Amino acid sequence: MKVPKMMSSPSRSAAFSRNNREWWDRFQQLLDEQNDWPTEYLFKFIVPKAGFEDLKAVFGDHPIKVRASTRGNYLSVTAKMMMDSSRAVVRMYAAAGRVEGVVSL
Repeated sequence: MKVPKMMSSPSRSAAFSRNNREWWDRFQQLLDEQNDWPTEYLFKFIVPKAGFEDLKAVFGDHPIKVRASTRGNYLSVTAKMMMDSSRAVVRMYAAAGRVEGVVSL
């Protein structure tokens, strides 16, 4: 399980706006270069407490690990998922990116 090197995570750049096709294409290319599919992929997000249920829905019935921030305003959400392709990974990031206030790590 590898996260592509030399790129910031999707939400830490303009890419998470879902409008930067070139960034997403490059991200997908790096995923393909650095992984043999299928592979277990680690997703990590920070979400405001109010958006947790929406982010949880992105993962469906898949188990997630959740930790609250010190004040409880934000939650850290981690999931290891078996992914069939880079396209599936990108789809997960796109779905998570629709949740208000989510930050990808």
